Amino acid sequence: MSQQPMTMPEGLGGVTADWSADKQAFPVPWGKAMMWIFLLSDTFIFSCFLTGYMNVRMSTTVPWPNPSEVFALTVAGKSIPLLLIAIMTMVLITSSGTMAMAVNFGYRRDRKRTAMLMFATAALGLTFVGMQAFEWTKLIMEGVRPWGNPFGAAQFGSAFFMITGFHGLHVSGGVIYLTVVAIRVLNGFYDRKGTYETVEVAGLYWHFVDLVWVFIFAFFYLW
Repeated sequence: MSQQPMTMPEGLGGVTADWSADKQAFPVPWGKAMMWIFLLSDTFIFSCFLTGYMNVRMSTTVPWPNPSEVFALTVAGKSIPLLLIAIMTMVLITSSGTMAMAVNFGYRRDRKRTAMLMFATAALGLTFVGMQAFEWTKLIMEGVRPWGNPFGAAQFGSAFFMITGFHGLHVSGGVIYLTVVAIRVLNGFYDRKGTYETVEVAGLYWHFVDLVWVFIFAFFYLW
């Protein structure tokens, strides 16, 4: 007797059957899906921070400090507005480019170039964190605190340290994450695994961190 081919249920019933059979119900790797969910939740947090900042900025009755003056650097006796911030932004934008190239070479299974570009991205991220530490040190020495500052509205200090500090933690965590993944790439871990998917997932995280900085730069330093 000939056996009849097994037909799979369609629609919602098919999805339920796949899940109950421990199959992948959607054509998206679990690692990438979980990273997207994490980034979505992080988007809500940063959105709340920036929305709160805008509310405080517009509602305060005390004059808000001028970012061009507060974040200026003195070079050769001249005060240059937002010089350090501009350099920090260029560093992150450059790191986003090196990360994109690392993902591209990961698709090609070019282990050496993928690892080197990821190390370069991590180095740029570390440079950003170092410049942010310098920025914090400079402002603290000038009297800026979470509860007040000599430049104007007291909320300025708390908003600055909270928003830039939370983003700085993300960059620091990303540097560690990229370094670990790059070491695994160099050791051939993903060649043996048969996929460089983790490199792409790391790239998603890093591009998100860079994108968030663009919003922080626009709302906090240019407004």
